[in-house]
Amino acid sequence: MEDLKKLIREIPDYPKPGILFYDITTLLKDRTGFHRMVDKLCDHYSGKHVDVVAGIEARGFIFGPALAYRLGTGFVPVRKPKKLPWKTASVSYQLEYGTDRLEIHEDAVHKGQRVLICDDLLATGGTAEAAVSLVRKLGGEVAGAAFAVELNFLKGRAKLPGIDVFSLMAYDS
Repeated sequence: MEDLKKLIREIPDYPKPGILFYDITTLLKDRTGFHRMVDKLCDHYSGKHVDVVAGIEARGFIFGPALAYRLGTGFVPVRKPKKLPWKTASVSYQLEYGTDRLEIHEDAVHKGQRVLICDDLLATGGTAEAAVSLVRKLGGEVAGAAFAVELNFLKGRAKLPGIDVFSLMAYDS
């Protein structure tokens, strides 16, 4: 995956001093890189029982629908507050630099549905953990959690025990 890592722009001190931001927009605009990323994520979950893909706002919206299409499933958005037009379930969570809240439509996931959660980055795990909580709150089962990038040094995977966590690229520092 080193060829994909080379397509990711690193931005120091964003969104605040001391944070190194991994910008995947440079990977997404590269047609070969984008296709390879989607293919590799799908390869991991191909043949596994996935009913729906849940993409976390905002970058999970970029490749979540592509994963859903390739896996032959539907797609549901997990959004920031007050962005969804119908009744929602919600949960608050800790970010590496503050707190936030996620919402999902109450009817987005049905009892027993197997949901693949996707986002661009696994850092401290708070956002992914919140998405897992929302899926379970609606009676869904988490089939896995897919990420383009994982920051191993932040140990976010520890917040997702028992879940098939798959990341294409990892950074150790």
